[in-house]
Amino acid sequence: MDTIKSLFVWIIGITYTIILFPVSLVLWVLLYPFDQERTITHWWLVIQGCLLTKLIPIWRISVEGREKAQKKTPYIIISNHQSILDILIMNCLRLKFRWISKIENYKVPVLGWYMRMAKYIAVDRGNKDSKAEMMDKSAQSLRKGISIMMFPEGTRSHDREIAPFKLGAFQLALSTDKSILPVIVDGTGGILPKHGLMFSSGNNLKIKVLDPVHPGSFGTANPEELAIKFRTLMVDELKKMRAGK
Repeated sequence: MDTIKSLFVWIIGITYTIILFPVSLVLWVLLYPFDQERTITHWWLVIQGCLLTKLIPIWRISVEGREKAQKKTPYIIISNHQSILDILIMNCLRLKFRWISKIENYKVPVLGWYMRMAKYIAVDRGNKDSKAEMMDKSAQSLRKGISIMMFPEGTRSHDREIAPFKLGAFQLALSTDKSILPVIVDGTGGILPKHGLMFSSGNNLKIKVLDPVHPGSFGTANPEELAIKFRTLMVDELKKMRAGK
């Protein structure tokens, strides 16, 4: 049954993407002169993502705390990372942001095209110059009122737990004096784990937005200490979610 379900889900996702990409491309071309920051393109991708989550019947998604994010306030949004599905269901937050994504994703047909169209930010993780450029573009976006979305673990978790955080998000928060908005995701790793192609069903996917943490509450100017602090916060919150608290 899992094989049949997986084929069904992949067929829906691929067909949906192929059908909508030409529409997205036409809209992008028409709006290009008027949408310099590609915010309309981003919102169109959010709409597409939300609709796709509704079309796939093997999960239920609940979102808690969405109202904690002020609409006109740019944040550095950080989330744990269990599955490639996290990218899809983050659209359910319905926030204006730019993804920070490894450069390899930009080489994937359709996915990479979408990311370039929306002016998302690429980073070559092994290249110091690329990281510096990413930080500069991220700071520019924050100054323009556009949030930045990052997975500070840097990759998907093998065991659905939260791995140690890399420093980029916290260096950015300290250098720009912007608030960090932590988001917890749970359940995606059970449906489609890292390196997996088979979907399982019957999972409840949960997204919980925590209170934004303002720079005055960081308690440190050391990005390593800040990374540990936020990881501890998110690990504790994930445990509470799983315990039903």
